[in-house]
Amino acid sequence: MIRVNDKWELAWRQAMTVQDVLQACDFTHHHIVVSVNNVLVPPAEYSTRMVTDGDQVRVVHVIGGG
Repeated sequence: MIRVNDKWELAWRQAMTVQDVLQACDFTHHHIVVSVNNVLVPPAEYSTRMVTDGDQVRVVHVIGGG
């Protein structure tokens, strides 16, 4: 299982990437920050960074204001 934001649990599958997790949880906002096991993942690596069974993924929407 992959735990996302301490809210969702996704069934892990082989070759699962951060991008797969984002799609499964319907994260569509363009300004997000993602960490896997408390390590930040650069956006350029979302499609190649693998997640493994038991990983903790955190996704935060970045919102600016003024």
